[in-house]
Amino acid sequence: MTIRPARLPFDLHVLEAFLGVCEAGSMALAAKSLAMTQPAISQAIADLEQRLGVKLFDRSVRPLALTPAGELMRQRASALVSEARQIATAIRHTSRGRLALIRAGLVDSLSRALTGPLASFLVTHADHVSVQSGLTSAHAGALLTRNLDLFIGVDDMSDVEGFDRHEIVTEPYILVLPLKQKSPRSVADLETCAEKLPFIRYSARSKTGIDIERHLRRLNIDFPQGLEFDTPFGVSDMVARGKGFAITTPICLAEAGLDSSDVRTVPLPGPKLKRTLTLVSRRQELGTLPRDLTKACKSSLEASTLAPLRSAMPWLDEELRA
Repeated sequence: MTIRPARLPFDLHVLEAFLGVCEAGSMALAAKSLAMTQPAISQAIADLEQRLGVKLFDRSVRPLALTPAGELMRQRASALVSEARQIATAIRHTSRGRLALIRAGLVDSLSRALTGPLASFLVTHADHVSVQSGLTSAHAGALLTRNLDLFIGVDDMSDVEGFDRHEIVTEPYILVLPLKQKSPRSVADLETCAEKLPFIRYSARSKTGIDIERHLRRLNIDFPQGLEFDTPFGVSDMVARGKGFAITTPICLAEAGLDSSDVRTVPLPGPKLKRTLTLVSRRQELGTLPRDLTKACKSSLEASTLAPLRSAMPWLDEELRA
């Protein structure tokens, strides 16, 4: 037995008529602006309400007022009609080998290293480029709701089907200490360190913060609550000011923009912890662009960030091999 897909409750012409009434405040004025008859507008709205099973307008007041359902419909209909109007333009751009718009998310720990290279690459492929920095969780949600076309972050969304993933870099978590603090060599030393200095956290809103807390629980370590930050700068700056110690990554430290002489960096005692930064995009929607962008980001990150980090921390490669 073949199951037929459910019929859509409206078409774009009906949505256009609905939005016209919303803007004009009456069906008569909407009919005039849309070059339609008032009976045609009235019938379109009535049919729409019947199919949806709700009233969209409060007809007891003038000008017409939207019901709560009508307000939600207005928001969603505006987005749909706007997207539909852009389709023809987007298709014409692709015929010239360019996209009309690319929206990219970039985890904030890569803002300093990759904002410029990312934007420079994308602007050669699209007329309008939007680069949004922030937490990976926000970018993952925006990709799922089609408010982003791709993102580079810590979460590769491996539990969700329909996405392509391109690894950019894997890096170890490290320990960052004030200059005068003795370097812990074991998990027990790490706990002793916390008796003398506060532990400065990445907030649980970030994937980095979640991974660090999970690692500490596996080690049966429960550091007291204190300062926490969303951003690498907040964490690293507090360490440089001697306010505590932290677990971070080399790239996060580079993002903070601190001189390597401001803090002491050492390998994280005990079991190793790593994170992978990945480019995630919807499968087959952007052709070879995600793969080519990954290659460009890798090259830029190596030259601008990773090579100087290895020079300042010669033990990094050994940490990755562990």
